Amino acid sequence: MQQKLIKKLSALFILSALLLAATNISLIAKDDGTKKEKRSYVLATASPGGTYYPVGVAIATLVTDKLGEGEGISMSAITSAGSGENVQLLKTHETDFAILQGLFGSMAWQGKGKYEGKPEKEMRAVTMLWENVEHFVLYTDFVKTGNIMDLKNAEGEHFSIGKRGSGTETSGKTILSALGFNVDDEFKLEHMGYSASATALQDKRVIGMNIPAGPPVSAITQAFATIGTDKITVLEFTDEQLEQIDSKFPVWSRFVIAKDTYPGQKKDINTIAQPNFLAVRPDLSDEDVYKILDTIYGNLDFLHNMHKATNAIQLERALNGLPVPLHPGAVKFYKDKGIEVPESLIVK
Repeated sequence: MQQKLIKKLSALFILSALLLAATNISLIAKDDGTKKEKRSYVLATASPGGTYYPVGVAIATLVTDKLGEGEGISMSAITSAGSGENVQLLKTHETDFAILQGLFGSMAWQGKGKYEGKPEKEMRAVTMLWENVEHFVLYTDFVKTGNIMDLKNAEGEHFSIGKRGSGTETSGKTILSALGFNVDDEFKLEHMGYSASATALQDKRVIGMNIPAGPPVSAITQAFATIGTDKITVLEFTDEQLEQIDSKFPVWSRFVIAKDTYPGQKKDINTIAQPNFLAVRPDLSDEDVYKILDTIYGNLDFLHNMHKATNAIQLERALNGLPVPLHPGAVKFYKDKGIEVPESLIVK
């Protein structure tokens, strides 16, 4: 009898622990002897070597530092396979916040592309973060014009397109397909993260890689530094190619990577970019989302010192290119700041 009781109590204890873990809520004691809820949120990023992870770590560090003790709000950043996995993690409540590509968010919300006929609605926007800048890198031996169509010269070669299901893979295939490439047939595709891609390029296991991220990207810096600026090229896009790509999913715009961004880079690179944005589960409290946004925009200097890509995070640009509606807590924050929120970004 006693053993049965112990087993039941143990089962109840484990169940209670799982429930608390699933909701990311625990109780902490206050100085006056009362207790308050402590919320530990998870922010999904992408693989190390790109921009999602270091920016996610910066945001999580800032939130925990500013809101941990007084408000009981902390945040931790985790790696993932990128936007594709992050959409699923939000849906299954395995993460609370996530950084997503504008393209991936648009496809998921509308039920287009990869999500054809199966829209994903378990996400809300918080803020635009920075532009995801396309870096299509190719060994210079294959470069004739300097623009993206030089990839045609590498047909049949090994090319790193990004991890399976990631935003990197999806954006790369979307861009190249819009320009007439049959990506799966024309290349021997490798599915790797950013750092692994740079290493594979250095070892000549691939002749090119697709790295969409906010410059400076550590994987690109690594490639230039170890291989040499004269041996690899970041391919450019013409205005006509940009128009062709944007006609299917209008999320891209012109972006110029200024000279000296990377080791030995002696001239500007004319590429394209799409917005990255911070997403959140719709069931999180309005108050917490408001406080986290207020913390981000009240401490931009901290973020700017952590990664140059965060220089693009500006209150007046916060709603630019958002492909999904805002969380109600974010709507209140922007209205309180005097920013007009378009009706298209408000959930009815």
